[in-house]
Amino acid sequence: MSSIVLSSSVRQNLLSLQSTAELLATTQSRLSTGKKVNSALDNPTNFFTASALDSRASDINNLLDGIGNGVQVLQAANTGISSLQKLVDTAKSIANQALQTTVGYSTRANVTTNAPTGAGALAVAGTATDLTNGGTNSLNGQALTFRTSTGTTSLTISSTAGPSNVNSIDAINTKLTAAGVGLTASFNAAGTITFTSTNDNASQVITNTAIAPTASGIVDIGGGAAVTGLTVTAAVADAASQTTRATLVGQYNNIIQQITTTAQDSSFNGVNLLNGDALKLTFNETGKSTLNIQGVTFNPAGLGLATLVSGTDFLDNSSANRQITALSTASSTLRSQASSLGSNLSIVQIRQDFSKSLINVLQTGSSNLTLADTNEEAANSQALSTRQSIAVSALALANQSQQSVLQLLR
Repeated sequence: MSSIVLSSSVRQNLLSLQSTAELLATTQSRLSTGKKVNSALDNPTNFFTASALDSRASDINNLLDGIGNGVQVLQAANTGISSLQKLVDTAKSIANQALQTTVGYSTRANVTTNAPTGAGALAVAGTATDLTNGGTNSLNGQALTFRTSTGTTSLTISSTAGPSNVNSIDAINTKLTAAGVGLTASFNAAGTITFTSTNDNASQVITNTAIAPTASGIVDIGGGAAVTGLTVTAAVADAASQTTRATLVGQYNNIIQQITTTAQDSSFNGVNLLNGDALKLTFNETGKSTLNIQGVTFNPAGLGLATLVSGTDFLDNSSANRQITALSTASSTLRSQASSLGSNLSIVQIRQDFSKSLINVLQTGSSNLTLADTNEEAANSQALSTRQSIAVSALALANQSQQSVLQLLR
C-alpha cells in the first residue's frame, strides 16, 4: 500500500478513521464482556489486583463447603443429645415407678441387742428416753459401730453427754439418719434395742461380723457386749413386688440399649461428636483461623449409667434412688454438653455468614476494578459511530479535488 499515493488530507482522514475504528472495537469489546479490563494489557495494576481478590474469594468459597458440613455435624450431635435427654428422662420415669411400687420385702432385716444387766436398785431396765437407767445398767458406756461400704459411724450409749454419746432412741435415730445408715432403732420393754432396715433400704443385709463390707446394701453392727453374738433376722422378699420390679429392670435396660445406639447413630459425614470424634474447621485461606471441637463419649458408661441386674437392682427404694441420682447426673451432663455444642454452633454459623459477606466484599472490589460502565460505553459507541460516519464523509470531501481532475481529463 505504500506505493499508493494519497493526499495529505486523505491520509489524515484515513488515520482518523483507523483510530475511530480501534476505539469502537474497544467499546464493543467492553459492552460484550461487561469488563473494561480484560487482560493485563488493558490495566496491569487493576487486572492483577482484581485477580488476587477473585482468587481469595474463590479460596474462601471453597472453605464454605467444609464449614457447612461442620454445621451439620454439630446439628447432628445436638439432635442426638436431645434424643438422649428424652431417653434419660424415660429411664428416670421407670426408676420412679420402682419408688411407687410396694416395698419389695414383707419383712425387713433386723437385729436386737443383748438385754442389759445391773439395772440398779429398782431393777428397772431403762426407757426409750434413758437407755442406761441413769447410767446404772450394762448399756452404759457400750460402743456401737455401724460399718457400710462408704464409711463407719461410731456411737456410745452413755448417760454422760458427749459429741458421739447417745442415751435415747431419738438420739440414735438422729445420728443414724445423719450418717446415711439405713437403720431405725426401736426400744423394747426388756431394755433391748432393735435395729431394723428402713423401708427405703428394705433389701439391706445386716451382719454382725466386725468386718467392714465392701459392697453397698450391707451394714455391719459391732461394738461391746451389747451387740456381741447377735442373731440377725434376714429380710423376706415379697414375690409379687419383686416380679414387678424385675419387669421394670428389663424396661430400664431397654432404654440403656437405646442410649448406646442413639449415641452411635448421631454422626454426619463420618464424624460423630457423641462417639469421641473431633471436628476441626478452617475459616480462612491461610489456615490460621480454625476451630477445634473435641467430641465426647456419650454411651451409657460415658454418662455414668449401666445396665441393671434383675434380683440385684430396684429391690427397694434405696437402689431406685441410686439410679435416679445417676440419671440426674447424666441429665446435667447432657445439658452442659448441649450448651457447649450450642455455643460452638453459633460460632460456626457466625463465621459462615462472615465468610459469605467477605466473599461478596472481595468480588465487589474486584468488579469495581474491572467492570465497565455499560451506560458510558453505550454512549461512547454511539459517539464513535457518529464520528465514523463523519470521518467517512470527510474522506469523501477530501477526494473531491481528485475527482474534479478526473472529470477534466474526461
